[in-house]
Amino acid sequence: MAFVFRWLIAFLLLSATWNPTRWNFYRWSMENWDTRLSIVVLAGLVLLVGYIIYLRATLRSIGPLGMALVVAVFAAVIWVLVDIGWLESGNSVVNQWLAIIVASLVLGIGLSWSIIRRRISGQVDIDDVDEG
Repeated sequence: MAFVFRWLIAFLLLSATWNPTRWNFYRWSMENWDTRLSIVVLAGLVLLVGYIIYLRATLRSIGPLGMALVVAVFAAVIWVLVDIGWLESGNSVVNQWLAIIVASLVLGIGLSWSIIRRRISGQVDIDDVDEG
C-alpha cells in the first residue's frame, strides 16, 4: 500500500505539472503569468521541491541505469499491449497519459526501491539505520 501512495503522489505531481487536458500548471501559468506572477512562481517552486525529492531519491536508489531499465520494461509492456490490440498507438491523448503513468511509475519505484529491496533481500541500506 505504501508503494501505491508514493506512486499516486508522483502521478499527481507529474499530471499537475502537465497533462493533455487544460487543467495543468503549464497552461495555467502561461495564462496567468502577467496577472498573478507571484502565485505562478510559488506554485512552480512547490512543484520543483516535489521533483527534487522524487528525482533525488530515485537517482540515489536505482540510478540512471535503473531508471532506463524501468522505462524499458514499461515500454515493452506497452508494446505488447499495442501488438495484441489492447491499446491503439495512434491516439495522442492516450499516449500522453501513458507517458505520465510510466514516468510516475519510475519515480514511485525509485522512491520505494530501498524498502522493496530490504524486504526481498533482508539487507538494510546505511541510510535506513536509525541512530540513537
